[in-house]
Amino acid sequence: MENREYIKTGSQVYWRTLFIIFLGSMAAFGAEYCVQPIIPVIASSFGLNAVQGSLAVSLGLVGMSAAMLLIVGLAPRFDRKLATAVGLIGAAILTIMIGFSGSFEAILGMRLIQGLLLAAFPSLIIAYINEEFEPFNVGTVIGIYISGTTVGGLFGRLVVSAITDFVSWRMGLIVIGILYLAVGIAFFMLLPKPKYQRQRQSGGLQLIKTFHTALANKKLLWIYLVAFLIMGSFVAVFNFISYVLLAPPYSLSQTVVGLLFVVYLFGTFSSTYMGRLSDQHGNGRVLILGLLIMLTGGLLTLLQPLVFKFIGLAIFTFGMLGSHSVACGWVGKLNHGDKAQSSSMYMFFYYAGASSLGTLGGVFLESYGWSGVIGMVAAAVIICLLVVVRLELAVSQHLLWHH
Repeated sequence: MENREYIKTGSQVYWRTLFIIFLGSMAAFGAEYCVQPIIPVIASSFGLNAVQGSLAVSLGLVGMSAAMLLIVGLAPRFDRKLATAVGLIGAAILTIMIGFSGSFEAILGMRLIQGLLLAAFPSLIIAYINEEFEPFNVGTVIGIYISGTTVGGLFGRLVVSAITDFVSWRMGLIVIGILYLAVGIAFFMLLPKPKYQRQRQSGGLQLIKTFHTALANKKLLWIYLVAFLIMGSFVAVFNFISYVLLAPPYSLSQTVVGLLFVVYLFGTFSSTYMGRLSDQHGNGRVLILGLLIMLTGGLLTLLQPLVFKFIGLAIFTFGMLGSHSVACGWVGKLNHGDKAQSSSMYMFFYYAGASSLGTLGGVFLESYGWSGVIGMVAAAVIICLLVVVRLELAVSQHLLWHH
């Protein structure tokens, strides 16, 4: 048996590596989503409507989803540390540049490149954790990483919202970009060099073979559809809720709107809790529960009082991130081959949904108001429910689908 020198749990190197992975995940997901709460302000600065303004988020997600396709097959060629550090530093520099940008088209171009750079982080850092940490402790380290993504997404939105209120959206992005740049440099300096990166064949033919394998399982295709629809719905809601709350009768400040993203913390709890439930009661049943919770929360936001908007967003977030955790886990159970391939393909559809429905929601907002956005989301969740019920029946009866 191979004698491997993993990062020893509890050692000084362990705590240092854990801390820098946490900071790196904060910076990666903060950079990707920090523009979300200020979409209305950016759109107003350039005389744009809601659909056009939402492209500032969607183009970043387009870049991320496109890069995920390449990472599926080409990850063995990338040095884990170098690729993730370059992604963080490059994305931070672009965040600063967006703050100085004079045209919306330039912002969209930089957001697209940001997404391409940041896509390496979630896939390669998970691989790094699996390869460098002691196997019995990998779950704990991944949990720390996931908590960093949630805290980072929240922190970035709050900081940018607050500085937008008191100075400008440009200064908000410049300040947060400088912070992310410092994290990126520290990440490169402090993360231990990988010792056990697995080398596998990669290239054009291997990439094609990888895609074919990842898409061959018909049951997985339906889970990919669920990923597309739930993340698309989630991004649409949080892309456009700012328009509703900044306008009369609420007329909230940008800082208060940013504080609404605290509801993400409910998702931190639900992803762990519902993941554990799925181990006890099966992924299909628990995913149905998560989708029903998500639908209930979305419908609650249709009520006029502000308190129902907040409660609805909290319930919606709880249901969505819990559903995501369960669906992601179901992919691993339904795939008996290369789990990295199917997980990467799941994330591709996840971000593809975010980029497409995240902008399509603006069309419904412009035409029908907030009820139009929730109508689109409700339709997407109902489709997910129908798919999951059918899939659960097929799995429980050990039937193959012939579609």
